[in-house]
Amino acid sequence: MDSEQIDAVVIGGGVIGLSVGRALARAGHEVLVLERHAHPGEETSARNSEVIHAGIYYSPGSLKAELCREGRDRLYDYCERHGVAYSRCGKWLVAVSEDKIPALEQLRCNAANNDVTLNWLGAWERQKEPALKAAAALESPMSGIVDSHAYMQALLGDLEAHGGWLVRRAPVERIESVQGRHWIQVGGDVPCELSAGIVVNAGGLGAVALARRWQGLAPEAIPSQWFSKGHYFAYNGRHPFQRLIYPLPGAGGLGVHLTLDMAGQARFGPDAHWVEALETAVPESLAPSFVSAVQQWWPTLDPARLTPAYAGIRPRIHGPGDAPADFIIQGPEEHGLAGAVNLFGIESPGLTASLPLADRVVNCLI
Repeated sequence: MDSEQIDAVVIGGGVIGLSVGRALARAGHEVLVLERHAHPGEETSARNSEVIHAGIYYSPGSLKAELCREGRDRLYDYCERHGVAYSRCGKWLVAVSEDKIPALEQLRCNAANNDVTLNWLGAWERQKEPALKAAAALESPMSGIVDSHAYMQALLGDLEAHGGWLVRRAPVERIESVQGRHWIQVGGDVPCELSAGIVVNAGGLGAVALARRWQGLAPEAIPSQWFSKGHYFAYNGRHPFQRLIYPLPGAGGLGVHLTLDMAGQARFGPDAHWVEALETAVPESLAPSFVSAVQQWWPTLDPARLTPAYAGIRPRIHGPGDAPADFIIQGPEEHGLAGAVNLFGIESPGLTASLPLADRVVNCLI
């Protein structure tokens, strides 16, 4: 089979792959983005809370903290300039009882170390959300929501406007790297082999598995991977909230929180379950645990109005009981392959951090 030569190939058509493809195209490269599914982002990027994070939770000095803070501001600006629906609605972080207030203060201090300001809310200010039961609350005015589908469409439009392409139903079966060139075997509807000087593995849930099929990449450069599944339940009809409501973080995640879509519809999630199978069913049997979690801070929640919505799976490079891992942007300096970048563990806040993260990838290749 003859190889089709191209300048740069990005593997994965989620929000990170599209951001990287756009950045490479804007830098003057001929770019092909390969997506194994029928639609961009359907595996992970469209299965989250669609929250624009302020940068509250992450370890100071980490890539997550740095890229989230920069990405937040750039994402708001990008949405404004490209007509992508968003809302800087803010969010409240709540302590449901007095004994939880010290943990809330720790979050405030961590946010301050990330140059993110959180404001204590007095009792009279908390009356803006009269249905909320809380002993104390912090306001994050820089948090918001975005239409992730519209954002990905805008990124794709940018990619195409600069000469790039997205190819759907194009799973990558293997890669072989020899003397600074990368041969990429593509399956799917139209099997082919591509030859590229640049290849970026932005495969999300499949990034580690793909790296293991990469001949020439040292096995010790490939981290272990775990999958964390989070379920969401929708709340039918009206609700009293005007902003996002977050409890204190729990084991494996930020806790079952209230987020809003662009129409103001409420949904709750995610919980966190370590899984092996990549399936996204939402069992109705989980509803009681959601009711119990939400009623701690919204006692008048009507359980009958909760319905299963969707689930997403995070590609994590830390397992149960481990401290949360940082993003890995692994370039030639780390693995020794010229023109190659691996992206591992790109979970939350990947959506928020997508634009500066893509720039980091391009800088790895200069």
